[in-house]
Amino acid sequence: MTFTQRHLLGIEPLHPSEITTLLDLADDYVRLNRGKRHGDALAGRSQINMFFENSTRTQASFELAGQRLGADVMNMAMQASSIKKGETLIDTALTLNAMHPDLLVVRHPHSGAVDLLAQKVNCAVLNAGDGRHEHPTQALLDALTIRRAKGRLHRLNIAICGDIAHSRVARSNILLLGKMENRVRLVGPPTLLPAGIADFGVEVHDDMREGLRDVDVVMMLRLQKERMDGGFIPSEREYYHRYGLDAEKLSHAKPDAIVMHPGPMNRGVEIDGEIADDINRSVIQEQVEMGVAVRMAAMDLLVRNRTATTTTEGIMA
Repeated sequence: MTFTQRHLLGIEPLHPSEITTLLDLADDYVRLNRGKRHGDALAGRSQINMFFENSTRTQASFELAGQRLGADVMNMAMQASSIKKGETLIDTALTLNAMHPDLLVVRHPHSGAVDLLAQKVNCAVLNAGDGRHEHPTQALLDALTIRRAKGRLHRLNIAICGDIAHSRVARSNILLLGKMENRVRLVGPPTLLPAGIADFGVEVHDDMREGLRDVDVVMMLRLQKERMDGGFIPSEREYYHRYGLDAEKLSHAKPDAIVMHPGPMNRGVEIDGEIADDINRSVIQEQVEMGVAVRMAAMDLLVRNRTATTTTEGIMA
């Protein structure tokens, strides 16, 4: 198995072989979870979840992942933490070091904050989403979902549609899918496509039907209203008319194209409810299931690396 990372802060540092290693292990954990069995890879280890932004899905997924591997899991209530009283992020890191955790899972509204913590703490850090930067485990669970549905994760035509400009999910997926030799198209209104995005080696379309033509995967994104500071769309009704996924627009994709959405969904804005619930095309619920398995695999691999490094340092000493 090939995985050399000490932290999981983003997709950018990962080699394709490391992505494959993580997904292969996650596949094993899918089978474990479906058998309603628990592992022990994190037995005796401590995991702290620090979410500076609200996130029911991601936090619950990381919590379940840790518990199913036998970790002692603690959720810190950041809304009532010392950060709100003026403590700096570095002071928080020093406090955490005194607790001697093995894993730290962090979501933060500011890009780069998780990386700063990783430089200051003596444990493995997992980025659960930082600002508009990255959300690596979401991209990895999307990749696992695609691989299981399509039988491969290379040379596919994949459309990522909607609010690209404000989406860390889009950025992580663009990086991962590109590393795995896929053809990525970005589809959305010009106001929601960031400047210079074509430099990432993707196709850019502002016409939904053209962007979905003959694709294997349609990945819809949520309108990130909390990150918008202006009028990016004329109205939700107009947005749905032009960019919401319905049966007619989906007909331009391949007949066996799958539909994805990282959630939470705005039905009737980004996606038609019938499409979201179509058991023949939608893999949205599978994405949720894959999320737990991917996070189990990521934490398992990081703890293995940490243990191996500690053992090597002890021998050298």
